[in-house]
Amino acid sequence: MNLTKPNLPNKIALLILLLVVSYRQVAISQSLLATKLARQHAIVVNKPAPDFFEGALLGNGGMGVVVTTRPDAVVLYFGHNNVWDIRIAENHKQEIGTFKKVFEKISKIPTDLTNLTDDPWYREYNKLTSDNYSKPYPRPFPCGSLVLGFDRRKIRLLRHKLDISNGLCEVTLLDKRNRKLKLKLFIDLKKDNLLMSLYGEDGKLVNNVFDRINIIPDPSTPSEFPKYESRVNLAGGVLMFRQVLPSQEPATYTAQANHPNDKAFTLTAQLSTSLFKKSRKNWNGNMEEMAPLEGALPDNKPFEAVVALQNGLADNVHLQIEAPDRSLLQFNDLLKKNIALWNAYWNKSAVKLSDPFLERIWYRNLYFLNCAVHPEATCPGIFGNWSYNNIGTAWHGDYHMNYNTQQPLWVTFSSNHIEKNLAYVNLIEALMPVSQKWAKGYYELPGAYFPHSAYPVTMTMNPYPVPDWGWEVSETPWAVQGLWWHYLYSGDEGFLKTRAFAPMKAAVKFLNAYMHRPEARSVKRWKDDKYHVFPTIPPELYGLQPGFRFNYDCTVDLSLIKFVFNAYTKAVYILNYEKQESDLVKEVNDVLAHLPEYATTQSEENGKILVSVPGENDKVVYNVPNALFPVFPGEDIALMNDSKGMELLNNTFRNQQNEGGNNLVMMNLQSARLGKLDLEQFKNQVLYCLMPNGTATDMVTQTNGRYSDGSDFTYMSRMGIWVENFALPAVINECLMQSYSGTIRLFPNWPQNAAFSTLRAAGAFLVSASQKNGVVQALTIESEKGQDLNLVNPWKNRAVKVKSQYGEKVLKGNIIRLKTKSGEKLTIVQNR
Repeated sequence: MNLTKPNLPNKIALLILLLVVSYRQVAISQSLLATKLARQHAIVVNKPAPDFFEGALLGNGGMGVVVTTRPDAVVLYFGHNNVWDIRIAENHKQEIGTFKKVFEKISKIPTDLTNLTDDPWYREYNKLTSDNYSKPYPRPFPCGSLVLGFDRRKIRLLRHKLDISNGLCEVTLLDKRNRKLKLKLFIDLKKDNLLMSLYGEDGKLVNNVFDRINIIPDPSTPSEFPKYESRVNLAGGVLMFRQVLPSQEPATYTAQANHPNDKAFTLTAQLSTSLFKKSRKNWNGNMEEMAPLEGALPDNKPFEAVVALQNGLADNVHLQIEAPDRSLLQFNDLLKKNIALWNAYWNKSAVKLSDPFLERIWYRNLYFLNCAVHPEATCPGIFGNWSYNNIGTAWHGDYHMNYNTQQPLWVTFSSNHIEKNLAYVNLIEALMPVSQKWAKGYYELPGAYFPHSAYPVTMTMNPYPVPDWGWEVSETPWAVQGLWWHYLYSGDEGFLKTRAFAPMKAAVKFLNAYMHRPEARSVKRWKDDKYHVFPTIPPELYGLQPGFRFNYDCTVDLSLIKFVFNAYTKAVYILNYEKQESDLVKEVNDVLAHLPEYATTQSEENGKILVSVPGENDKVVYNVPNALFPVFPGEDIALMNDSKGMELLNNTFRNQQNEGGNNLVMMNLQSARLGKLDLEQFKNQVLYCLMPNGTATDMVTQTNGRYSDGSDFTYMSRMGIWVENFALPAVINECLMQSYSGTIRLFPNWPQNAAFSTLRAAGAFLVSASQKNGVVQALTIESEKGQDLNLVNPWKNRAVKVKSQYGEKVLKGNIIRLKTKSGEKLTIVQNR
């Protein structure tokens, strides 16, 4: 069926019917419908796929597995968000000094230098402050691989298929009698177990066809680590190894002396059959024995196996094999439970789009999100829970707090998977002690300064205090922004009070004090009465400059400070904290009233435009789309609602140049917010970034920024799985519905046919709607918390009829406004 034709597909019509007939029926039926839609977007590779980036991605938010296929084997690579090389260097604490002293030194460096590093003192200071980060640790630590080998004379590998509706991977084999066999694999969503079974075409277990199984500890294991320990129970069909992850650096670590902070993990394969050892003659005629963690399998019994990954403190993770636990091998029973959990996940929201490519991107990336993020596991770093050797270790695979860490969680709000954002909330809470300590000790200011880079390990100082990037002020408001969004979209006042308010206030206290410094508010220096953000660094641009050129009042800083200051004052009102917060609220409001304007310049082609920092020209090529931060993530609504402001934003949109890498989601989301996203161009960019496994990597798009004609435009593609791009569905959601301003607007950037169900809007509303030929056909809204509803009338100024369990009413106007009750379910139709 051609989904681009104006006639709606049957599935869209079905969804519309469900939406119109009964909101409750939609909630009940959504699981089956969304699961069916997700199933249509399975990832199939019709050939051996031996490369890490060709393999099928499995995960439960903690454990991650890449299923690759060779012509002679199936190879699984294991990782886990909780498993890291936890060593950390924290040298030079005293030499780093304080911000005040360093600022004074830098202020005296001649302003006519090309770069600060041309100054001998700063060059040495730069090396000093980057020394800790130059170590190869901390980093995600790969948990080993497992090989299932077979005889190519007897077995041929055909393909693998990943069903994203239920996380089931099927590897299809062909035996010498031309029978198709399927090795089925899935990860238990409740436990860190991967289950495997071999089936025939009739769906029944068949006898094993694999001739060996081999577990291989990761080849990147540092030589100074204690060698892994292994245990083998051939009769019981068990292979396992244990790897200790020392907490101390090489100079102080002694393998024989266990440290209480050491961690460890075990990888255990439990088969349903016994194993045995066998030898063979190798290519030079010598006898070759099997590896220590390798065993041969009998061919007269079915193949069933479970691979378990355990991790934690070394004292709690033991290497011992008890009697084989056959109860772990309940493949079908556990698969049914998994399917129910996946159905519940897909039940949260659904889309049916006339563009099959964008629909595929929506479902696949929400699948990857569920594999990579879980509120009870460590928040994923840049490359998530999939790693092998050096894959997943670039930039330590850490938390970069200028977008990389936040971005994958953006999709959790509008897609109605807000519980996933708790993984990020946990991270911010974990970073509070070091952020408060750095604000007090280094900046000598109250509150919390969130670092540029961070790790999921115990830290007592900023891991990357280099002024070049470590002085980015924007990362502090950016760090806590997601906490306010969590409240805004959930309406959960308990969360706001117990988990969001304290980090938000700590960020606000620091920012307020930072801008009250004499250097930031001085009539003599600034010739005005404004509170300036100084010094600071635009993300991924300029670094720290001689004379602090390009190091003040960045658009990103101003927009995010506005966002967090306004969120804080609103939180104070919501929580009835006006009395106890009155002094800080007064200072914050004064700062808000005296912030500088966003920097602008004149473009020959596009007129007046926003730029990222005062003094910037209109030809700058960005890495992060800095100039449009007032649109997103700054969400400066006052500017958006002003006609001149909209002209300025549109001019900036036309003028902005981006070099790729860090813009696939953010730049296109900004465009969608403006209603300017070219869907064909967006699809083309996503297609350019797609990897064989279905994920989108970061790719370079142009020169004249940090890249030249000699640059490798694909150099980031093999660094790891770019978790940040799992937020791609958020771009699509913004095309279907926007609510960030407090007013719900339907299909602001979608001219085609579409239907969506239970997307989450600010104000804790669940919205379902459909559109045909540019006209809204059906609309239902559930109010979870009973907040006031503001809706742009989908039928212009025509009257609408609003029905709910509490009655019905007719309303008119371009903006539909009504008070709702908690749990109220509204059906809104054009009044005829």
